Amino acid sequence: MSQSQQPEQRRQVLSVSVSDVRYFAALLRGVGFVTRATVTITNDGFTVTVEEARTLLATAFVFKDMFEEYTYHPEPLQLQSQPAQGSQQTINSVAFEIPLNTLIECLNIFGTSSVSTASKTKKWKQNAEDGGMEYDNDRTGPLDRYFPSSGKGTAMRMSYDGTGHPLTLHIAEDAAGPTATCQITTYDPEPQLELPFDDKAINPPPRNRAPRAPSKPILRIHAAGPFGSCEMDYPNDREVLENFECEEPVTLSYKLSHISRAIRALQNSTKTSLRIDNEGFLCLQLLMPSPGPRGGNSEAFTEFRCLPLDEIHV
Repeated sequence: MSQSQQPEQRRQVLSVSVSDVRYFAALLRGVGFVTRATVTITNDGFTVTVEEARTLLATAFVFKDMFEEYTYHPEPLQLQSQPAQGSQQTINSVAFEIPLNTLIECLNIFGTSSVSTASKTKKWKQNAEDGGMEYDNDRTGPLDRYFPSSGKGTAMRMSYDGTGHPLTLHIAEDAAGPTATCQITTYDPEPQLELPFDDKAINPPPRNRAPRAPSKPILRIHAAGPFGSCEMDYPNDREVLENFECEEPVTLSYKLSHISRAIRALQNSTKTSLRIDNEGFLCLQLLMPSPGPRGGNSEAFTEFRCLPLDEIHV
């Protein structure tokens, strides 16, 4: 077969590398309360989304700055209307489902993906000629080109070849030590729950009456169950609440089991934004710090959206 007749080699849709999986794993654990997750890949990074009981939607936003290497090649989409001409159209994002619990277990295969147990971030090999990071796009190349040669913790190289292919992870603690290769089956994504949140409508609907002065505390969280109740009051103090906006008193109820799904992500977050729109939808955004690829900081976040149990009471 001549060179012109040889089939074109398929490019990897996604290829990422990171020298410390702790922060990536922490983001996934924050939404790891269900088995299946939908991964959506774009040029800027990817999202990992889960839902529960058609009421709670949780999304981990993983930006490309978290990785030392992030390469994305959108899949070409064959146009059915012009099959003879071989016309192709590029889609801007790729989505698939994975067993999220399996991915988290693979990241912790050496037991070092916990933020509390791993040591400081390791450095990748530097190219002596240009001072840049050294990578090799040849999939058959030795794995020691991808992983650091010393230090503690776990490094990862993750790739995805496109629809019908598995998500492949190469994981190692040291280039000279043992390396694990994991292939996680991917599935066609199911339609996701849509909970549109109006970012501009974070206050209760206005009423035709004079505004009332806010009472103290300005925020109260009340939980009740078969064995009793508990209340937590938050004063109008900038050391407690950096910013608070609400035109008038309002009461909303949510299922505690849904709100508690955010506890794991909340434990690793540095800042929290709680917003409620005019329909009572709760949007909870948790800022998750992570190290940048060259010693800087790259902020990622996890978002939880939840439907209320009943209507707004003012």
